[in-house]
Amino acid sequence: LIYVRENTNASFSGIEEHYLGNENNEDATEMKFKKPKKEIITMVHNHVLSLSIVFLIISFLVLLTDIQPIFKKILVVEPFVSLLLTFGGIWIMWSGVMWFKYIIMISGILMTITFTTSVLIIIFQLLRKQ
Repeated sequence: LIYVRENTNASFSGIEEHYLGNENNEDATEMKFKKPKKEIITMVHNHVLSLSIVFLIISFLVLLTDIQPIFKKILVVEPFVSLLLTFGGIWIMWSGVMWFKYIIMISGILMTITFTTSVLIIIFQLLRKQ
C-alpha cells in the first residue's frame, strides 16, 4: 500500500499519471513517461499469476472456516473478480480508456479489503480452535 501511495498519491489522476505519464503537464514537479507496452504486459502478467495463486490458497483456507456460506462465497469469488478488473483495467486504461482509472481504484480497494478480511478470519479461527 505504501508503494501505491508513493507512486499514485492514492488518487485517480495519480493512477493515470503513473501509467500514462505527465509529459503534457508543465507544472509537474516530477516528469513521468508513458510505460512501454512490454513493461505493462510484464507487470500485469506477474501480478495476475502470483496473486491468483495467493488468492487460491487463501480461498481454500476460507472455505475451511465456520463463517456463513454467503460470506464464504463473497470472500472466495471477489478477489479474483477484483484481480481481473484491477490489472485488466490497467491494461485497458493504458490502451486509452481513461475512465477505467475509477474501476482500477475501486477494485484495488475491494481486493485489499477482501484479502485482509479473509486473512483475519483465518487467523482468528485458527487461534480460537487452539
